Amino acid sequence: MNLPNYITCSRLLGLPFILYFLHHPTNQSRWIALAIFLVAAATDWLDGYLARKLNQVTDLGKFLDPLVDKLLVLAPLLVLIELQQIPAWGVFLILGRELAIAGWRVNQTSISGANIWGKLKTVSQIAAIALLIAPLPRDLQLIALGAFWTAVALTLISGAIYLLPPNPVTAKD
Repeated sequence: MNLPNYITCSRLLGLPFILYFLHHPTNQSRWIALAIFLVAAATDWLDGYLARKLNQVTDLGKFLDPLVDKLLVLAPLLVLIELQQIPAWGVFLILGRELAIAGWRVNQTSISGANIWGKLKTVSQIAAIALLIAPLPRDLQLIALGAFWTAVALTLISGAIYLLPPNPVTAKD
């Protein structure tokens, strides 16, 4: 384990606190949950930056980072279903994509890092969850819901791009 991988794993430490504060949904507890979520999400950028900067990109890191991302995203989404802020079927689409990609990765001989669509998916999910956690006034909650559906769409698009074979290169005469 190297420093970037420890930072990746540290993201998990915030999850029990996020879940606790979301299960007691006062305005104050939601702001606390949001702050913890955003700090945990920021470590996603930090671990990748340090891995590249320190030349410590590892297969373990390529495996752990997306796994921890999935837990950080799915745990609050499940609570948001329970709080009736988002529909379960939207979260099911996200979960289905994540399971499909995880299953596909098991059969790969090498682990590749995230492409731009995977990064867009992660950023959109984090933004949507942050907006959904925040105790917004009712009129702004529509924006949070729109961000959620945008994240669902980007999740499905990135999954399709991940699974579709690349365009074959044609030989030129």
